[in-house]
Amino acid sequence: MKKTFNLTHPKTKYARLVDAVRSDIKRYIKRERKKTLPEGFDTWDFDCKFGASIDEAKVLDVSALSQAIHDAETQGLKSFYIEILAKAGHRPPKPVIENIEDEA
Repeated sequence: MKKTFNLTHPKTKYARLVDAVRSDIKRYIKRERKKTLPEGFDTWDFDCKFGASIDEAKVLDVSALSQAIHDAETQGLKSFYIEILAKAGHRPPKPVIENIEDEA
């Protein structure tokens, strides 16, 4: 998804437009995660960029997108650019927790 979202509409309020953007992003990520993975991979990972325009877009983690949208809302931006590209990846291994018992 590479898209510039405009947050101006004559009949729709600003907050509802921002909610619609959040909904579109969640729907896109959910749809991408449902796709079958290539052999040898166990999860989908996402490369994300966010900015006021394409030229100003900075790399973000997918978990930071919601905060970036909130920041754009508080700044009152009229539009912003989001790029989300899905890629196959590997989950990091779970940390091993050892039980240490005192032998006293």
